[in-house]
Amino acid sequence: MKKRVLTTLVMIPFLLFYAFGAEAAEKEEGSWQDELMYFIMVDRFNNGDASNDYNVNPEDPKAYHGGDLEGIIEKLDYIKDMGFTSIWITPIMENEPKGYHGYWISDFKEVEEHFGTMEDAKRLVDEAHKRDMKVVFDFVVNHTGYQHEWLTDPSKEDWFHEESRMVGNSKEQLEKGWLAGLPDLNTENPQVKEYLFDAAEYWMTETGVDGFRLDTVKHVPKEFWSEFSNHVKSIDPDFFLMGEVWSEDPRYIAGYEEVGIDSFVDYPFFETATQVFKQPGQSVAELRKVWQRNEAFYDDPHSLGTFLDNHDNKRFTRLANEAKQNPITRWKLALTYMYTAPGMPIVYYGSEVPLDGGEDPDNRRIMNFKAGDEELKQHIEQLAAIRKKFPVLTQGSFEQVIDDGPFGVFKRTYKDEVAYIAINNSKETKSAVLGEVVEGEQLRGLIHDSIVRDNGEGEYEIGLDRETADVYIVEEDTGLNWIFFGVLALVMGSFVAFVILVSRKNKKS
Repeated sequence: MKKRVLTTLVMIPFLLFYAFGAEAAEKEEGSWQDELMYFIMVDRFNNGDASNDYNVNPEDPKAYHGGDLEGIIEKLDYIKDMGFTSIWITPIMENEPKGYHGYWISDFKEVEEHFGTMEDAKRLVDEAHKRDMKVVFDFVVNHTGYQHEWLTDPSKEDWFHEESRMVGNSKEQLEKGWLAGLPDLNTENPQVKEYLFDAAEYWMTETGVDGFRLDTVKHVPKEFWSEFSNHVKSIDPDFFLMGEVWSEDPRYIAGYEEVGIDSFVDYPFFETATQVFKQPGQSVAELRKVWQRNEAFYDDPHSLGTFLDNHDNKRFTRLANEAKQNPITRWKLALTYMYTAPGMPIVYYGSEVPLDGGEDPDNRRIMNFKAGDEELKQHIEQLAAIRKKFPVLTQGSFEQVIDDGPFGVFKRTYKDEVAYIAINNSKETKSAVLGEVVEGEQLRGLIHDSIVRDNGEGEYEIGLDRETADVYIVEEDTGLNWIFFGVLALVMGSFVAFVILVSRKNKKS
């Protein structure tokens, strides 16, 4: 009871700000850069239907653990309440034994029995749409499972590239080698191409899904992707395609824009952001360099999918633990930057707990909804509310205006909105003076509910405790907000009166 009361008191100023704060410009619709995406490994998220639990062993990290489509449906409100507007789920196609992750496909047009049925897939999309959420399915075209029946079918002998280990990074090796020994589909073959196009169309028309995350893009020829994109867009011009080109070179990834893929998961952002935020003392200017390269190489850098961990890499929580840091503190700092910098934030399931995990498969632990500290989950909710309210945080330009190593201030501008993102990644309190704010305006800190005004010399000084961040919106300086304080006093007075009344009743009883 005491904990709930304390949480309510802490949230009151934040809620009142959104009730009486400056009105933001209307958001432009239809852009994926406005999305907040929650990434789910189906088998490891939530078990909603025990009837499909066979050969399940939660103690074996390489076996099925019981998560399914019904489990995701049951948690859609949980996901939406954190502020997410879309979900991306790992492949749900039928897989061979122990293909819990979905990438060892045995049938491209069937739902994996462990996950449910086609009706469940349709219902997931329908239920998400009822909540104004979009759904992205993981889609694989590069390979099949190790034991696919086509491998022994004489009529499909030329459906695969000749078996070979992937050695080196030549185009020939990347596109024809057998990745991790998985049979590599010959996508140059017209029959294979037609089959995969039909499979894509099947999932689109049967489920109404909003997009595909395209697996292992660099291992499939660009010619295929161009035709695939054209086919998909001919069915639905707004269908979203997000590619995985695993590379630290943004120029290399950007080279795939020409094939019609709308967005890419931003591995260069991931590599830099995790190194910057896993421990204090790292310069945040490295993040600016990532954006400058993205802006130079991509036609649409704002739509890149930014992330801090995923199913192929160590959990960010593990990186913080290895650096002997408090994961909650490091997560809050990293997420604040990711939610307010250019890009479409993608949060891997369990980050809100936050789940720990090392290399694959340890980074795919079963979700524990009863674990964790509410502090981080509430921070995610707060960041989502801020990001949605101010279009400048999704549409705006981006530049660094203060560079003091681990302490930096970034400026975003969009139409008549201006925002400053201050990141203190150091071990001590830091401050900075902004001299470019227009006279008669003030800075409102959205995370810590602070106000920064002109010091009389046309300067605005912002300060942050160690390992904290804030987002400041430039607004008209109207002096003290008496409406805010009046309502706050009324709420607090009513609360005190309620406590006294309850106390008296308890004494009488």
